[in-house]
Amino acid sequence: MVKLYNDGKRITAALSGDIDHHAAREMRRELDEVIERSQPELLIIDMENVGFMDSSGIGLILGRLRAVRACGGDIIIKNARPEIAGVIKLSGLAGLLVETREVVK
Repeated sequence: MVKLYNDGKRITAALSGDIDHHAAREMRRELDEVIERSQPELLIIDMENVGFMDSSGIGLILGRLRAVRACGGDIIIKNARPEIAGVIKLSGLAGLLVETREVVK
């Protein structure tokens, strides 16, 4: 599930549940729609309520990273649990992780 908070320049996508092949498909659709419509400067992916993520989650992140960067923006990932952060780091996307629970300003 995705809850979106959009102030026009910055979108926060609060993801929840398990991110597997089936869940990632719906999340992709929702995120792509808001990215295309808003062309954000920053997409914040909040993973506080994600319990499990497989390679589908990495694909989800990579695709949205490309889409946001294509319109001149960037992505950060915050509140990832240690096991989720480990998957992200193994994928080579560690630079996107924000280790603090504070929102980047």
